[in-house]
Amino acid sequence: MRQNPNGPSSMTSPMSQMGPGGMGGAGMAAAVASEFDYLAGMIPHHEEAIATARILQRGTERQEMRAFAAAIIETQSTEVDQMKSWLAAWYPGRDIRVVYQPMMRDLVGLTGNALDRAFLNDMIPHHMMAVMMSQQFVMRNLAEHADVIPFAGNIRDTQHAEIQMMSAWLRAWFGA
Repeated sequence: MRQNPNGPSSMTSPMSQMGPGGMGGAGMAAAVASEFDYLAGMIPHHEEAIATARILQRGTERQEMRAFAAAIIETQSTEVDQMKSWLAAWYPGRDIRVVYQPMMRDLVGLTGNALDRAFLNDMIPHHMMAVMMSQQFVMRNLAEHADVIPFAGNIRDTQHAEIQMMSAWLRAWFGA
């Protein structure tokens, strides 16, 4: 991530040459530079997951997928609120907007198996990016506030487990 002192952060990644679902746009940078960048960058990343989970809730026929979408919406909405609160308290007056390139394709209009498969194919690399960013943040000791360390570790661990679950669903339901 490159912080522009005159405006939003610009987030770039080697994945930016790839498209949605790992084939196109990247949602977060490949490297975390600071606590501020981690928090400010994770907000739109989470917001993309929440928006996509809402589409999934409306169009899936699988109870497992509806429950998973509800969990994403609940957990990540709470995390977004926490990150915004921390940024307001710790970095008052600083522009928290970042240039964010969506990682996931537009799922509007898809339903049933087509929606489930597209969601899983896109959410796995989306979660992988959050895991990588959280791991970098923790391992590079970028925290300026102790509360962010277990927060980032929880994102890493929760989303890693969800990647395993989504991969198992792809294999079981679609042989992928």
